[in-house]
Amino acid sequence: MKIVRHTAPDMRQALRAIREQLGEDAVILSSRRGTNGVEVTAAVDFDAARLDGAAKPAELRVAPEPAFVPALPPAAADASAEAMGNELKTLRRMLETQLAQLAWNERSRRHPVHVELLRELSEIGVAQDLADHLVGQLPPGVDLAQGRRFTVAGLSQYLQVTGDRWLDSGGCVAFIGATGVGKTTMLAKLAVRWILRHGPKDLALVASDTVRIGAQDQMHALGQLLGVPVHVPERFEALPQLLAGLNRHRLVLIDTPGASVRDAQFDARLAVLAACAPRLEPALVLAASTQAGALEETIARCAVLKPASCLLTKMDEAASLGGALSALIHARLPVSYVSDGQRVPEDLRPARALELITQAVRLAKTSGAAADEDLLRRRFGKLAHANT
Repeated sequence: MKIVRHTAPDMRQALRAIREQLGEDAVILSSRRGTNGVEVTAAVDFDAARLDGAAKPAELRVAPEPAFVPALPPAAADASAEAMGNELKTLRRMLETQLAQLAWNERSRRHPVHVELLRELSEIGVAQDLADHLVGQLPPGVDLAQGRRFTVAGLSQYLQVTGDRWLDSGGCVAFIGATGVGKTTMLAKLAVRWILRHGPKDLALVASDTVRIGAQDQMHALGQLLGVPVHVPERFEALPQLLAGLNRHRLVLIDTPGASVRDAQFDARLAVLAACAPRLEPALVLAASTQAGALEETIARCAVLKPASCLLTKMDEAASLGGALSALIHARLPVSYVSDGQRVPEDLRPARALELITQAVRLAKTSGAAADEDLLRRRFGKLAHANT
């Protein structure tokens, strides 16, 4: 076999020179664009070309010129650069993984109590950064039992609650949240609790949900049952004017339309509620059974309202509570009430931080949640390496 490399200003001239030098049986091995033009490497196998003592022109394997001319040289350069970039990224990820593993192994050797607590917090569902922060605050020399008490106390300190202030002092509260999280049921529980404590005189209900079929009929039925007035705005945009006439009531509970936070109408409704400030207190209704990422998205989209608190529903349906509590701690959003069933008004209680943390721990044990060594290494190894 004879191999030659030829450089020419363009591909057409390079192919012409190769044909002249090697003949029509030449095979193109590679081509690339350099600073001096196009460099083409070609070869010819003289033994294969001689069949029965004669060359066979019909076996030419040189591709037609147009196949090379349009875009091969720049495309080959782009592909080469992309491949090199991907290879560097892969090498970097491999190096970071190895360093993280070394850092995690060192942490396991030097701080076994920290590692065990990170395991337990991960099984509860506590967010990665929050768990690492709590363990990082441990006093030196603590044993496992002391560390558990310290982390539970730390979580309960970071989780804010409001107490039973609505039922004590009243207010004008709009329940905001996605469809199906239990806004209307939560409203009914609070309304019944208020009447049992104060009577129906100072309570008013507002049915502004014009989206869900039967929502306003449900509110009217509740009002008739409790003996309290139910007010309906002509349209949702008229809510500020309606609320202006309800100042004499100590407690006003407002049912709003449920929707996905990605709904095109969601931002418009938030703007209407924002126009009711400072008279109105927006309260997010969040289902504890929802994934932490979805809760964080809802909280972020509603941040424009600056909600003062939230209500956690469907506690009895949650497989884990750590993720939901982590989202609330990250957002510094206090919890007012929690609900763990459909009974009105029994399944409702004021939120207590330590009780919620204890319930999260108990739920993790009941469900048999487990975090293996590989998961812990991937979650906390990079953090350990970053802190070294």
